[in-house]
Parts: sequence; C-alpha cells; structure tokens
Amino acid sequence: MASSFVIGDKFRNKASILLKKDSLPDDLREELEEILESESTPKLSFKTARKLKKYLQDNDHPFYLHEFLEDSSLYLPEVIKPPRNPELVARLEKIKAKLANEEYNRMTKNVNAQQMSRNGGLAEIGREVRSVKAAVVTVFNFLVTIVATFACSYMGSQYLFTETTSRVIAAVIAASVVGLAELYVLVRTMEGELGEP
Repeated sequence: MASSFVIGDKFRNKASILLKKDSLPDDLREELEEILESESTPKLSFKTARKLKKYLQDNDHPFYLHEFLEDSSLYLPEVIKPPRNPELVARLEKIKAKLANEEYNRMTKNVNAQQMSRNGGLAEIGREVRSVKAAVVTVFNFLVTIVATFACSYMGSQYLFTETTSRVIAAVIAASVVGLAELYVLVRTMEGELGEP
C-alpha cells in the first residue's frame, strides 16, 4: 500500500523556493531539506505532505500542494510474497488429485469393460464374418438356382417349342416360379434365425 510520493522536478523547484523565502517550522524544514538532499529516489511521506499542506493553507501561500506534486507519482513498495507452506502445498496436491479422480470416475461411470469385451473383440468379428459369409452364400445360391432353372427350362423347351421366343418365355416363367419358391423358403429361414414365428 502506498505511503509516500516519489517527487519530481516541480516539487524540487517549488520546495527550494519555499525554503529560501519562508520561515518554515523546524521539523518541516528539516524534512524538506532531507528530501531535497537525498541522492537516491527522493520520497515525500504522506505525513510530511499533510504538514506541508497545513502550512500552505495556514499562511495563505500562493502555492497549493497539488502544484507541488504535479509530476510526482505514488511510491508503491514491492510486495514480497511469503514462502508457501510445504504442508499446505502437499494438501492442495492431494485435493487436486482427489478431484481429478472423482472427475474421471464421473466421466467413466457408464462404461462397462465386461460389456465391451462381450460386444467387441475378435469373437464378435468372427461372428459377423460368418454372418456375412452365410448371407453371401445364400444370395449366390439363390442366383445359381434361378440361372440353372432358366437354362434347364430353355434347353428342355426345345422339344415342345420350335421358336426361340416361345422357349425364352417358357424359361422365364419357370425361373420366376422357382425364384418365388426359393424366396419364400429364404424368408421363412430368415424368420426362424431371427426368432420370429
């Protein structure tokens, strides 16, 4: 907290004039002379400033205190921080670690490691690959059945029909009937795997 002013040149000039011309009280004169003779940073204490102001007001002097202090500044001493208590620092570190642990637990409270291992990992990938493999084989089987039915119907219809268009129409009808039957069986099988009646 400030308790004095660092004086400037205006204060030095006006105080010098005041010391030469006026008869100041002895204690104020000594304090002003000591301030002016100081070679280090000269400081005017608030107590001396009050004495100077009272003297200027009582004697109807043409100078005012604010004129003396125009280029002066407040002296703010450097704040010295006391060293931190090691016990307090240790307690603060414990509290920080505890709060960080609580925050971590709060963030991970809905994560279940057993559930992750049950749903994830190589076993789950293997099941998914088998499922995809079964679906690919089923689709491939479906397509092969339809193509084979078309080919057999087309080749077999040559004994019934002489025209190519009639043979193609007969093969398409036979492949469609077999495809619908295969699709019906496929849907029933899929329902059974999903657990639906």
